[in-house]
Amino acid sequence: MDKNNSRTSALLPLIISFSLIIGILIGFYVHRRSVIQSDKIFLYPKSNKLLNVIKLIEAEYVDTVSVDRLTEQTIESILKQLDPHSAYIPASELQAVTEPLEGNFSGIGVQFNMQNDTVVIVNTIPNGPSALIGIQPGDRIIKVNDTLVAGVKMPSDAIVKRLKGPKGTKVKVTILRPSTRRQIDYDITRNTIPLYSVDVSYMLAPEIGYIKINQFARTTFDEFINAVNQLHMEGMSKLIVDLRGNGGGYLDVAIKIADQFLDENRLIVYTQGRAKPREDFFATASGICQNDSVVVLIDEFSASASEILAGAIQDNDRGLIVGRRSFGKGLVQEQIPLSDGSAVRLTVARYYTPTGRCIQKPYTPGSDEYYKDITQRYLHGEFLTKDSIKLNDSLKYTTPGGRTVYGGGGIMPDIFVGVDTSGFSKLYDEVTDRGLIYRFAFQYSDNNRLALSRFKTVESLRDELRKRKVFELFIDFVGKQGLKVNSADIKASRKLISTQLEAYICRNFFDNKGFYPIMGEIDNTLKKAVEIFSR
Repeated sequence: MDKNNSRTSALLPLIISFSLIIGILIGFYVHRRSVIQSDKIFLYPKSNKLLNVIKLIEAEYVDTVSVDRLTEQTIESILKQLDPHSAYIPASELQAVTEPLEGNFSGIGVQFNMQNDTVVIVNTIPNGPSALIGIQPGDRIIKVNDTLVAGVKMPSDAIVKRLKGPKGTKVKVTILRPSTRRQIDYDITRNTIPLYSVDVSYMLAPEIGYIKINQFARTTFDEFINAVNQLHMEGMSKLIVDLRGNGGGYLDVAIKIADQFLDENRLIVYTQGRAKPREDFFATASGICQNDSVVVLIDEFSASASEILAGAIQDNDRGLIVGRRSFGKGLVQEQIPLSDGSAVRLTVARYYTPTGRCIQKPYTPGSDEYYKDITQRYLHGEFLTKDSIKLNDSLKYTTPGGRTVYGGGGIMPDIFVGVDTSGFSKLYDEVTDRGLIYRFAFQYSDNNRLALSRFKTVESLRDELRKRKVFELFIDFVGKQGLKVNSADIKASRKLISTQLEAYICRNFFDNKGFYPIMGEIDNTLKKAVEIFSR
């Protein structure tokens, strides 16, 4: 054998081994460099662990993943571990979430309902784009920008998206007018449409005014002041403020409304958080309701800003709170915008009523049980009897006037009014569960719009509905829906059902001023407030 070949054969295993080692080292170095270039995940162990994990998944995970979706889900999960009210709002949802609190949006200015897969105009906003060009209640929207929207089972929110748009832009709407059976094309220029948070204001009785606030939006204070001024002109000296079902809104708006009732330098509320030093909010001398007696109505869905207003009135011995225990939200959120158009609503403080109460109800971070509390209250009997409400003596406070108030889970009313079940029956439960009262009222209004629209007052329209025996027509309608009706149920629920029928029908012609005064006839909480003023 050649000497050179023998030497090569002897060195070959060493050459292969050395090459293998070099290859491993090069591979490790290249991998290490790739890791180093990916924000140096492993070189800086004190860097952002969460960001590093997401980047690691993006770089190394076996399947393709959406990092944006993963990030959003992570943020949502993190915030859920803090408290029930810290939340992430995606950019796609931010406008829809914030719009109602801003008090306006850009659109064509109609209220509509879906009937048999067709958009039926219920009302047009006075001086809005649709009203100004001649669109009328009862008109059917057939097409939007030449896209068929009638009879195609298109969701309501999809139609709303087509009708809304930036101020000044145009949308083509084709409507069918039942009175003429004609299709008419309208080019509507979108404009700013107000959203009202004061549902209604009117005189309940001589000297007694009533204002219902559905939320605390940017425009609520101005709406409230306008309503109070009008009621004062009509002789009001006693005011019922209805906050039932009001889930809250802007803290500063609730403070400004509370200020209207309190003497100068009275504490309205204070806030405090780990990174937020205590901040006190006091009444000024400019309140326009300081000489009015006041009763505030609350229920289990009155929350946050509603509880601030009710707590300020109660803790300052300024008026009485009537109804049922409020929701129990005593946490304050700030909305922080993010670079991609999304936002975080982060709890930054707790608010405290003037006596020092934090009325936030207990919660376990990450648990969904918090929102089931209302159901538990119902099952416990709290909606029916005051005696069933569990009060915690360790959370007892005393107002300057010597009244006992409680913290730790909502505002306790001074006068409890349970749910009135006197008109309930199997018939009422079934028609309510299936929404038949509202459905019949809308269909009846729509079918008889020309005849009923000639009545100029709520009272005259109600008289006409009774002459037409609308309640009996409703019972026939219910039978055709497959429900069994018996005379005992009719007798038990007649007043309750007939009053609601008249209220919903009148709302189609007189808006909320045709609805709330009628519903007040079967509202025991409202009746209790009137009784208090009559003592």
